[in-house]
Amino acid sequence: MKAVISNGYGSTDLLDYTSVEQPTPKSNQLLIKVHATSINPIDWKIRKGYLKLFTGNKFPMLLGFDVAGEVVEVGDSVTSFQAGDQIYGYLDSFPGGAYAEYAVVSESAACLKPNTMTYTQAAAVPLAAQTALQALRDLGKIQPGHDVLINGASGGVGTFAVQIAKALSAEVTAVCSTKNIDLVKSLGCFRIIDYTTQDFTQDSAKYDIIFDAVAKNSFAQCKKLLKPHGIYISTLPTPSSIVQSLLTLVLPGKKVKLITVRSSGKDLAYLKELIEADKIRSVIQETYPLSDIAKAHSISEQGHVAGKLVITV
Repeated sequence: MKAVISNGYGSTDLLDYTSVEQPTPKSNQLLIKVHATSINPIDWKIRKGYLKLFTGNKFPMLLGFDVAGEVVEVGDSVTSFQAGDQIYGYLDSFPGGAYAEYAVVSESAACLKPNTMTYTQAAAVPLAAQTALQALRDLGKIQPGHDVLINGASGGVGTFAVQIAKALSAEVTAVCSTKNIDLVKSLGCFRIIDYTTQDFTQDSAKYDIIFDAVAKNSFAQCKKLLKPHGIYISTLPTPSSIVQSLLTLVLPGKKVKLITVRSSGKDLAYLKELIEADKIRSVIQETYPLSDIAKAHSISEQGHVAGKLVITV
């Protein structure tokens, strides 16, 4: 099968579009004919070696976590899916494997694709939307009427966070740049702070949840914006944020929490319901063929993608 592999840690020059052996599903896995995948920052962070403590030094390495495609084979113990099913999922193997014509995913990490989405649209959802959902619902304990600020509201995680928070009846304030204000408004959010003209940490409003989806501001900078029992959530575990999360875990008052997303077919089923109810949609800046994935990585690294970059296979 055709795939994109990384032959080492470093630049996009190490990404190679080539032929590799097709994977074989284990008893609890599905073999998927991949129609689309998408770029997440973790993909190029792995490629650059930022996570080598977890990924080791075994090459070539097949990256990519998001998958949307068709089931072609199921393992012996699989009961929820059959060949021909259209699914989407977040691969639960590290460092992934979705940058290919075929991929394997555990039954528990997959879900039938939303009926209202194409494969391209569905491929943008799994990792980013589950990150947003698990941050707001599980860590933030979001409730109707909560005041929620989302920093990085126009990014991959941020666009889903805005929509999920709105779907859960929260009052949402979004932080983005001037050029993305119309996009964020199209997601149903009308209280917007333009970070190019205003520092949101100097805002006078108070929030139940601050979700820093781009990990650009610290708890120390955001603390004064939180209500007495407010929660600050970040996507990036730093030494200081880890210490603060442990301290605030045992101390009363404001909390620091760090999101580590997990693959969950149940969460994808919940997101599927929201999608089919027209409460969530994918925001896709651009699509690329699998053979052009190096260009997509380079654009993602610049940090200004509106929504997601999707790869068609």
